[in-house]
Amino acid sequence: MHLFLFSMVVVVYTLAMASNAAMVLLIWADARLHTPMYFLLSQLSLLDIFFTSVTVPKMIAGFLFGWISISFGGCGAQMFFFMFLGATECILLALMAYDRYVAICNPLRYPVLMCRRTCLLLVAASWLGGSLNSSIQTALTLQFPYCGSRKIAHFFCEVPSLLRLACADTAIYELVLFVTGVVVLLVPIAFITTSYALILAAVLQMYSAEGRWKALATCSSHLAVVNLFYGPLIYTYMLPASYHSPGQDDVVSVFYTVFTPMLNPVIYSLRNKEVTGAMKKVIGKCGVSRTA
Repeated sequence: MHLFLFSMVVVVYTLAMASNAAMVLLIWADARLHTPMYFLLSQLSLLDIFFTSVTVPKMIAGFLFGWISISFGGCGAQMFFFMFLGATECILLALMAYDRYVAICNPLRYPVLMCRRTCLLLVAASWLGGSLNSSIQTALTLQFPYCGSRKIAHFFCEVPSLLRLACADTAIYELVLFVTGVVVLLVPIAFITTSYALILAAVLQMYSAEGRWKALATCSSHLAVVNLFYGPLIYTYMLPASYHSPGQDDVVSVFYTVFTPMLNPVIYSLRNKEVTGAMKKVIGKCGVSRTA
């Protein structure tokens, strides 16, 4: 069973790394993709590379060599980077919804509102917000005494799993965790929902059926990614502990740490003609160079 799980995780992890790296390189190499939307998409792929690398290599080593222990410092580092990258991705997905809102509802002002400087500032704000959230939560989680069992009922150091091991009253901190979950998860979701409600209203007013279809096709990929990422996170961080079980938590966490980063570039490449066109162009150039 360990060898089977090892093989499956290695395949999925390799596909996730390769597909996201290919997306970053493709956007960088093709001048037609040097737009705000694809710049944000390249940041999403870059985040997914780091996000899945925080937990999966340790999981692979555990399946292969039986290395199931982790130091206290290593646990803290894993928890920090996991929350840092996860919160950054939450904010980035909200920024991508704003980009689509401006492109569809204010197309004439799009070059001004989403200029290169603005994009860089928005991305920097998402990384800064993620690091601030992670620093606070990691510091608060690690200050609890862990004097009983040191066995984490999970495959990586996640805040809810560590809180079960604390031999102190964590009720206040769980309330703080819930509030930060509202800020990091529900505020971006409300922002995304509002953006797409305005987009839908603008699309319904379009006279061209082709324009409506193009606008909806552009937004559908982002909505699919949002649902894949936010759904499991809401289950993990927003639902009360009585709704959780270790087995369910493992399955949900594997989904958004392993499978979602692999699916994101697939969703965008299959649903986006510009990405598929750029990919065919690159493949064609590689074929020509090999023939020559």
